[in-house]
Amino acid sequence: MRRYIFKRLLQLIPVLIGITFLSFAMMRLAGGDAVTYMYENAGSSVSQEIIDKTKAEYGLDKPFPVQYANWFAGMVTGDMGESYVSHRDVYETFTSKLPATIMLTLSSIILTVLLAVPLGILSAVKHNKWIDYVIRFLSFVGNSMPNFFAAMVLMYFLSVKLGILPVVTNSDLGQSIILPTLTLAVSMAAKYTRQVRATVLEELNKPYVMGAKARGIRGSVIIWKSVMKASMLTIITLLALSIGNLLGGTAIVENIFMWDGVGKLAVDAINMRDYPIIQAYVAWMAVIYVLVNLVTDIVYHYLDPRVRLGGDRA
Repeated sequence: MRRYIFKRLLQLIPVLIGITFLSFAMMRLAGGDAVTYMYENAGSSVSQEIIDKTKAEYGLDKPFPVQYANWFAGMVTGDMGESYVSHRDVYETFTSKLPATIMLTLSSIILTVLLAVPLGILSAVKHNKWIDYVIRFLSFVGNSMPNFFAAMVLMYFLSVKLGILPVVTNSDLGQSIILPTLTLAVSMAAKYTRQVRATVLEELNKPYVMGAKARGIRGSVIIWKSVMKASMLTIITLLALSIGNLLGGTAIVENIFMWDGVGKLAVDAINMRDYPIIQAYVAWMAVIYVLVNLVTDIVYHYLDPRVRLGGDRA
């Protein structure tokens, strides 16, 4: 197992190099100049000599491979450079936004699990009955709504009409986190309810369930002791993908509600062509997805004997 984990961690190196290199190249090929934009955004007109001098200070006058090599070497040693806009250390700026994103991620995942798992099980147990049709219809509607539309609907009813929640983030984090959490949980819960229903329904039709019923075992015991255990692999896969996505920062939702997380930071950096911040965000996303996949594979190893036995033979 240790050998497997070490091997997967080594795979992080080419993944990081590939992703960061491509993003670095695309930013340079997208057009626009960070230094020129910085001065224009400040409302000042400067000579080309000052622009060239500033480019030299940031190392933007060097060839692209040299720029990338210098940045990657700095990232490996813990020096991710300085923001072109705020002139603050990139690492400090990025880590200062992480707690907000982690808080939003945890609240959204918890609410999603509390909604999707019970509703998915209930829909599968009540297969083709009225409550199954209602849950399937609601999950279809929720899954069809993009996050920005769900955010606007929740804003209109809970903030504008009822006035019980703030429209955007304020000093009261307890109230401010409710709307972005609901926005993220609506689409995720809708999608996962359908997946949980399909997985549980498949397990309910297997012979071991029929045998347990024939032996007089209660339905609730069969569901929670056997069916859910067999369905955990699918649920864990879905949750792992969601955690990676949310930790990367759901940029649209964070911008709509002015939630001060890494997603909003990345969008602001893109608008201002703040390359060091963008690169830090890309590297963070790459690391998160690789580590989440690694943890998921390890959990698979312990939950499913077939995976464990297959890995041992390999």
